[in-house]
Amino acid sequence: MSDPGGLRASDAEREAVVEQLRVASVEGRLTLAELTDRTEAAYSATTHAELALLTQDLPGGAAPAPAPAPAPVPAGRKRRWFVGFMGDSKRRGTWRIDQELGAVAVMGDVVLDLREAEVRTDMVDIMAVSVMGDVKIIVPDGVNVDLDGVAVMGDKRVDVLQAAPGMNVPVVRVRAYAVMGDVKVIGDSRAQPVQRAFAAWREHWRRLHGEDWRALGRQMREETRELNRQARELGRQARGDRGDRWGY
Repeated sequence: MSDPGGLRASDAEREAVVEQLRVASVEGRLTLAELTDRTEAAYSATTHAELALLTQDLPGGAAPAPAPAPAPVPAGRKRRWFVGFMGDSKRRGTWRIDQELGAVAVMGDVVLDLREAEVRTDMVDIMAVSVMGDVKIIVPDGVNVDLDGVAVMGDKRVDVLQAAPGMNVPVVRVRAYAVMGDVKVIGDSRAQPVQRAFAAWREHWRRLHGEDWRALGRQMREETRELNRQARELGRQARGDRGDRWGY
């Protein structure tokens, strides 16, 4: 009998796993970075075994459970503000997002790192105001960033490797107002890396795909040494040519 884990996954099964991951995030079981990476992996999975790997540490295992309704956010709940007035305000590491956020930088800097945050809402909503200052928002590559607003003698921009169209990925919505200042949303590839809590299952994922990363690393190191050797040889030849030309 063939291994059931080797059966090909359908689009509906991939979407069911993505929904299970989203629910786990709302329940506080996954950080935003974990949710983003596992969602991307779910869409690229080809077999039941690969999908099961993404949910094996969550309630219900690989069988998607009915999605509970997210806990309602109380009406009129205040926005959580981070303010840098002629100074710095930074929020990194593990923290909880269960309400809308605000960032104000007045001749100062505000940094919001969302990668290790537990996002308890369906969407992260941020109002960013910069007056002769900088607001930097760091997100995992692969999220969908919706940036709008106004920049007057300043800049607002997104530098994130976003997911392919049609994927049900986390959404970060930013309304930016910059006056002689900057509002930037940057991804993992543009920021200092963080230690991923999901390193173990990602390594398992690589083994499933038969990728020998150590061998690849050795090959790259050998190629680098060979290039360095060739560069040294060319340098010696060039010095020898100069010596012959001047009669040394």
